[in-house]
Amino acid sequence: MGVSADLKVLAALVRGMNHDRHSSHAERVQRFYAPQAAAYDQFRERLLHGRQALIAALPCAPGNHIVELGSGTGRNLLFFDDRLAHAARVDLVDLCPALLEVARERHAHRPNVRLFLGDATRYRPVHPVDCVYFSYSLSMIPDWQAAIANALRMLKPGGTLGVVDFHLPEGMRQPARTFLRRWFGHDGVRLSDEQPRFLRERVDTVTFSALQGPIPYLPLIRAPYYLFIGRKRVADPAQ
Repeated sequence: MGVSADLKVLAALVRGMNHDRHSSHAERVQRFYAPQAAAYDQFRERLLHGRQALIAALPCAPGNHIVELGSGTGRNLLFFDDRLAHAARVDLVDLCPALLEVARERHAHRPNVRLFLGDATRYRPVHPVDCVYFSYSLSMIPDWQAAIANALRMLKPGGTLGVVDFHLPEGMRQPARTFLRRWFGHDGVRLSDEQPRFLRERVDTVTFSALQGPIPYLPLIRAPYYLFIGRKRVADPAQ
């Protein structure tokens, strides 16, 4: 695919996500990602940092039920490597049919992987699960607080919540904050400094790291991101 695939993604990024008030969030997401779905992973391998580190730290014991909210193309499951075969069930949930179709083709041979077209703030499996994670999806969800609350409701007491995503680090100067907020916001990414604090208030923190990574074709700019792993409190009222 090479450069031509990158150009397709860059063209979509330049156009940005349509913020037409008469369209639903799901419609905007589909319009934005459908033209670049086939090239999505190649470009974002160099942009979405920390995913492998997050998933390496997540539990995937035999019999576990795992949910990824905002799963996109299902690329992240490949980071589980051989552990994935031992999971009882893995649910991939996303609003975008075009990205889910890529995931469907990628994981058609895995009987324990199920795909769901749905909203991360509403999707709920019948039984409590062992692990829920978000990989660069919380910042795309308008009501990300509701998505986290929903994740906690579906988790077993003591279950694991994992997040890797862009954010605005505490202490970042205002000009840089304004630039990054507007630049990412053009493509539907809502940068915030609130997510890590919100997470730490609601679950027991296992690990938290604030990091930076390069952005393709923009060598002078670093993308701030964070990696969080927490454990649901046994007496959590959300259970």
